[in-house]
Amino acid sequence: MTTPLGLLVSVTSADEAAAALAAGVDLVDVKDPSRGPLGAAHHETAAAVLAVVNGRVPVSAALGEWSPAAVTEAHWHLKLPLTYIKWGLAGYGHPAGFGEDLLETRRRVPAGTEVVAVAYADWEAAESPPPAELVRFAKRYRYRAFLFDTFGKGGDTLFDHLPLQELKELVGSLKRSGVKVAVGGSVQFEHLKLLKTVGADWVAVRGAVCVGGKRGDGLDPVRLAKWKTALSG
Repeated sequence: MTTPLGLLVSVTSADEAAAALAAGVDLVDVKDPSRGPLGAAHHETAAAVLAVVNGRVPVSAALGEWSPAAVTEAHWHLKLPLTYIKWGLAGYGHPAGFGEDLLETRRRVPAGTEVVAVAYADWEAAESPPPAELVRFAKRYRYRAFLFDTFGKGGDTLFDHLPLQELKELVGSLKRSGVKVAVGGSVQFEHLKLLKTVGADWVAVRGAVCVGGKRGDGLDPVRLAKWKTALSG
């Protein structure tokens, strides 16, 4: 039996958050797509989204790519009642003492906000750790949420870089350890049958629910409704 998939939609404004709520999304994510795959929106945008959502669903925020200054740069975001926050690991590579600095960052995040571990399927291009390595890390250090994404947004999708069977095994391993999992990476509506077999908690979309399928444009209510209806069926 597969796990019912929730719909996670990335928004860029309070108005988009309202549209996402009207469509019945299960998790609202705040980001600025013009600043990269996990581009951080201004903290005032995140605050406005939180006000619109008003506790009806969890809210997460993308905070860009991790750096030693990550917590300082996210100072105002960390004062908001976000359920989840996440940094990508592009450029992180394989430093000595892998992950110790990531754990230190997590220790500095206020209680009540979970840090999401992020794996880029196109990890070689992103110069980030391989997904399997990050899965082991997340399980060992008891992360409570994990995102599979792609760093590049030029047309390739998650499935172009991570075979379905491998993705299923990684997701299953996380789920058995009690980790909630979101699967994104430029996935499209035609991937829905595959996504339903993966066993994740959420499918994470942006471009697929935007006008013309372009992640930099506004949300399309028709596309949102189509996704939500398909996932609920």
